[in-house]
Amino acid sequence: MRISKPKADPDLSRRERQIMDVLFARGRATGQEIQEGLPDQPNYSSVRTILRVLERKGYVRHVEEGLRYVYEPTVAREAASRSALQRIIRTFFDGSAKEAVAALLDPSAFQLSEKELSELARIIERAKRK
Repeated sequence: MRISKPKADPDLSRRERQIMDVLFARGRATGQEIQEGLPDQPNYSSVRTILRVLERKGYVRHVEEGLRYVYEPTVAREAASRSALQRIIRTFFDGSAKEAVAALLDPSAFQLSEKELSELARIIERAKRK
């Protein structure tokens, strides 16, 4: 499978993100399998419509297997997660990565192990050198 960057706006709607989550978890799936993997299972027609939108945006592609369309992501999960993280930082932290990291390091919100904290310290040191 060829992995590429999305061709259009990287912002996805909530339902588009949910569909992408199902595809990332499964690797590939039919419309019905995607529908079954979604919370509050929308109707099949809605799922197919959103899949067509995701194809136009360049996030998924389909292959025909018999009478079924099987969908798979065309973007790497890492690229999609980076886009989602940027959106969260813009929305909840006024675009400040520092504030987002500070929230993640808040001991009342998350319990990080010594190993995780050391690893984060190494990542920060590497970022300082760049």
